[in-house]
Amino acid sequence: MPIYTCTTAQGTLTAETKAALAAEITRIHAAINHVPPAYVNVVFSELPVDSVFVGGEPGTPLLLSGWARRGHPQEDLTRLALELSAAASRVAGVAEDRVLVVIQDSPARSAVEGGRVLPEPGEEQNMPAEAGR
Repeated sequence: MPIYTCTTAQGTLTAETKAALAAEITRIHAAINHVPPAYVNVVFSELPVDSVFVGGEPGTPLLLSGWARRGHPQEDLTRLALELSAAASRVAGVAEDRVLVVIQDSPARSAVEGGRVLPEPGEEQNMPAEAGR
């Protein structure tokens, strides 16, 4: 269901760091939004070093954008963003002032996974356990 894209400059994260960060993103999202870990998708996008800028200058931020179904309480989304920011900094060894987390949402009915329209938050029991695999 949720999808997170972690964008960095090439060479910022090792394969081991990516695996650890994906596991931590999954753990945090599953705990806060009460969904099985198997539903959480994490992808990494690495750009050439000369293609990443902050404030108009070359930079090495860790940009984490996520999508979740609309309907989760705002305080949960804020907590999710804060916990993801702290985890990304800790796991990746990147200063938290170089981490940007943005959680976007849209209605569940705007997404399809495994050929099925996603359920509203709290109605996950209507999704098969193998969703996302």
